Amino acid sequence: MKPFSVHAIWDGEAGVWVASSKDVRGLVAEASTREELVAMLKARIPELLELNDQPLPEGEIRFRLKSEQVSTEVICD
Repeated sequence: MKPFSVHAIWDGEAGVWVASSKDVRGLVAEASTREELVAMLKARIPELLELNDQPLPEGEIRFRLKSEQVSTEVICD
């Protein structure tokens, strides 16, 4: 089975990574580091698959985390 796709974007104002997925209904997670986010996703994805009556893959659950961080710097003359 192909990995579930998860997209994360950095929210600079809140200081957290926010993740969501079209592959896993109801998945929304936020954490202050990518490492914390990955740990949270490892726990939440199987729970949500089960709650949504989506078939659980045999053996292991794989996901691909794509992250995006946009920074803005003010340049003064």
